[in-house]
Amino acid sequence: MTQEQLIARNREEYGERYAALTFPTPDQAVAALARRDALLEFLSGRVAIGCGGTKLDCNRLSPGCAVCVAGRWSCLFINGQCNCACFYCPSAQNDIGRPVTNSLEFRTPADYVDYLAAFGFTGASFSGGEPLLTPERTLSYLKAAKQRFGAALHVWLYTNGTLVTPEILGQLRDAGLDEIRFDIGATDYHLNKAALAVGVIPCVTVEIPAVPEKYALLRDRIAAMAECGIAHLNLHQLRLTPYNFERFQGRGYTFLHGEKVTVLESELCALELMRDGLERGIDLPINYCSFVYKNRYQAQAARLRNGALARKSHEALTAAGYIRTLCLTGPREAILAQAERLHQADAGLWQLSRAKDRLSVHPTLAPLLAPDGLELRLNYAEAVQRPAVSYRFPFVEVPINATRKIVIERRPACGEILLAPERGADLLRALAVGMDLAGFAELRPFEAIKTGLQAYF
Repeated sequence: MTQEQLIARNREEYGERYAALTFPTPDQAVAALARRDALLEFLSGRVAIGCGGTKLDCNRLSPGCAVCVAGRWSCLFINGQCNCACFYCPSAQNDIGRPVTNSLEFRTPADYVDYLAAFGFTGASFSGGEPLLTPERTLSYLKAAKQRFGAALHVWLYTNGTLVTPEILGQLRDAGLDEIRFDIGATDYHLNKAALAVGVIPCVTVEIPAVPEKYALLRDRIAAMAECGIAHLNLHQLRLTPYNFERFQGRGYTFLHGEKVTVLESELCALELMRDGLERGIDLPINYCSFVYKNRYQAQAARLRNGALARKSHEALTAAGYIRTLCLTGPREAILAQAERLHQADAGLWQLSRAKDRLSVHPTLAPLLAPDGLELRLNYAEAVQRPAVSYRFPFVEVPINATRKIVIERRPACGEILLAPERGADLLRALAVGMDLAGFAELRPFEAIKTGLQAYF
């Protein structure tokens, strides 16, 4: 998606309120980018920069974050109600509701653990809302998950800490909780509740957005976190949403266009806190979880997971997680000649249309083809979990137990892409030798994940 398209989408999302947002001027963007580059230069070699340059430091990620990077994490919103009112909260938190993930409700712990098994998750988290507002519910899902998977499933819980007591920590520990994450921004950055969990829950993490105006306070808290035994600090980038829009006004933030609108100063704050911690030699792993990491890589993981179940045998999954369908088209005789070349290949790796004028092939068969004069057509689809069949798109049903099925829809990611004969032959040659497809700009958004942090222009 071009920058102009992103701007248009951002403008549409906020309508008349868009005019109230401050975006960087060209000179401000240049200065901010120079500042970021200097920070990244300092961090380079001192931290591990992973996930296409969108996540750092990857040297000592918390176990839950490592599961996320591996694409094997399920986040269950155990309820939808919170007892705090953080200005940065992205959505309303005023309804207990039912446990939900990816628009799927799980009314029983048994259904949820069957879902985890069916899709091969190795990590699960309980979020909200505030999970400790419904302690019995939270504990029941936690116990079911750990009883089913034991140490094979890393389970963590997000909390604002206000309801944390020695008693509930003991119950969470006894139920098998592996990690607990505190949003200390909800409690004026006090560490007493997080410190209470140290030595009770195996891994204690602080996870907060990097709020620029709290830089000095956070700088002090980093040393205090290390001293009291907190194992990890995760810093997020502030993101604007229609829900928190009014609360963001008057804070002097500079906003950035992108897949969603984010705060420029928040990213710089996170990187500066990382630099400061290293300069002072504080032994606390800090992970900057940028918005583009979450938006790109968590979405990629979902596409790969769902696409593996929804693709046909002659289709392939791209590195970006899209289902790619390759199809040669042309005169019937020419298509039949290509099909004849494939008769010794696995029949599941190719498909001839009824009219015999389209031949769909798996990319591993590219070396067998001689497609001179034929057009190559590509279709890309995104596989998405749905609570029920919409009948708008092709779908498959994945049973998770005797009474529950998950629907996976194949939604077109773009219109059909047509490559002229010479260019189509070039693509097939590239696929035959395992080359990347960087030279095919029109395919790049569906073939590979965009690299680097968010653009400032």
